[in-house]
Parts: sequence; C-alpha cells; structure tokens
Amino acid sequence: MSQKETPKPKVDAATIVQIILAIFLPPLGVFLRYAIGMEFWICLLLTILGYLPGIIYAIYVLLL
Repeated sequence: MSQKETPKPKVDAATIVQIILAIFLPPLGVFLRYAIGMEFWICLLLTILGYLPGIIYAIYVLLL
C-alpha cells in the first residue's frame, strides 16, 4: 500500500522572521517576500483600514 503524502509548506528561518515582522508591521513582512507587488499594496490597504485584517492577510500570504 502506498499512501500519498501531502506536501507541507516549507517554513524556514526567513519565513519565521517574516511572520514575526508581519505581526508587528504587516506590510514590512510582506515586502520582504514580495517587494512592491500587489500583495504589498493589498496588505498596506488592509493595515490602514484595520490593523488586524492586515496581520491576518500578511500571515496568510506568507504561509502560502
């Protein structure tokens, strides 16, 4: 019997640092991974509209 293993997201030291930064300043964590891309602007807008939505989006994007 062979079982298919689902690939687990790769979480290394850089990702952990980005997540910690995303908790304190969400656009900075996203910027370190995606530079000035669409993800950064969405995160910045969500952070301006509400700090918690910015954090949730940043962590979601960084863990994908």
